[in-house]
Amino acid sequence: MEELEIISQIPHYIPICAYKEWNLDELVEKCWEYLDLIRVYTKPKGARPDYDMPVVLPRKRSTVGEFCNRIHRNMLKQFKHANVWGSSVKHNP
Repeated sequence: MEELEIISQIPHYIPICAYKEWNLDELVEKCWEYLDLIRVYTKPKGARPDYDMPVVLPRKRSTVGEFCNRIHRNMLKQFKHANVWGSSVKHNP
């Protein structure tokens, strides 16, 4: 175990054990961080959010317009408004 602690200090390195499923959550989180992706969850008005089917977007292109285009290319033409919240929301006046 001492070796694992030393190895875990190496940058861009995550020790895992696929057989025993050790540290897989950290590997997944690091992949999301390196790929710089965000999950966007939809919530129809008056309903609960759909946490089963997120829309995945690159953080750099995470606008409402990009979200609409990811769903359907004609959706933005008919789009009226959106309520957006969360820790990664940016306001661009």
